[in-house]
Amino acid sequence: MTDTAATEILADVHRGVGRILLNRPKALNALTTGMVAAIDRVLAEWEDIPLSAVVLASTSAKAFCAGGDIRTIREHSLSGDAEASERFFASEYRLNARIAEYPVPVVSLIDGVCMGGGLGLSVHGSFRVVTERAVLAMPETGIGFFPDVGASYFLPRLPGAIGMYLGLTGHRLDAADTLYTGLATHFVPADGLDALGDALADNPGDPVDVVLNRLGSRSPVAESRLAEVRGEVDWAFGAATLGEIEKRLRHLDTPWAAGALVALESASPQSLEITHALLSRGRQRTLRECLAAELALARTTIRTPDFLEGVRAALVDKDRTPDWQRVALGGRTLPS
Repeated sequence: MTDTAATEILADVHRGVGRILLNRPKALNALTTGMVAAIDRVLAEWEDIPLSAVVLASTSAKAFCAGGDIRTIREHSLSGDAEASERFFASEYRLNARIAEYPVPVVSLIDGVCMGGGLGLSVHGSFRVVTERAVLAMPETGIGFFPDVGASYFLPRLPGAIGMYLGLTGHRLDAADTLYTGLATHFVPADGLDALGDALADNPGDPVDVVLNRLGSRSPVAESRLAEVRGEVDWAFGAATLGEIEKRLRHLDTPWAAGALVALESASPQSLEITHALLSRGRQRTLRECLAAELALARTTIRTPDFLEGVRAALVDKDRTPDWQRVALGGRTLPS
């Protein structure tokens, strides 16, 4: 473990509960290759220890994890260092698979922002606890990329067409929406999170689900705004093609549909095409098959003008005005 990774990932075992804290607060815990490798190494070592659970959390109240360190990936692409980018994505996806297959329950405590790679760390685990400050999203189409970290597996398995909607638009979910969609499994107020590790350690014989339910307060799921437009989401984003999705949104002519259209129109056309195809196929693939497909796509996508431009506009210059290309990877003209 590098010196940097040693401070950015804090890990210990406390009374039979493994604890991993993301500790890169100034960067909202954006994942570096070193951080990913450190988490993977810790989990591998703990597989031989009799634990009752592993808790993944953050030292920051602002963010669980804002995603991968995409600015660095762009720098690798500009300098021609494809190997460094490949190492990051391969390491990250390997960690996603390890979490999904881990022998004891992995419990993620999502307090604040959780996007992109943050969902890769949390969604594949057994339990995802959100607080009132949680904000979840897969915003990759807005930076010229696509929902990865196994999103082509977990998004198509959300109810109805919710996954396609989230993947294409990058819509942000609050705590109520995450519970409604199933991306989160439990709600615990932020001031109750500190007690969670001790509660798991105090009750090693009880199912984790039961322990989490004891700590939780009234779930805000009934306040889900996404639930209110669920019929529109399913009809519009259940369409077979991007063109038909856009057509149905225009036909609906509601405030929600107008917002969804704005999101689609501001996203990379290349990313929308890749994402729609990826999510359409994802339901029939295993997680490992999805991760393999995403790795192959990542290799090519990070070299495209839309990725370089999208990350520039969102994270480097921060002018939020990307100039998207209108040609896809295979040379096909995309809808504007």
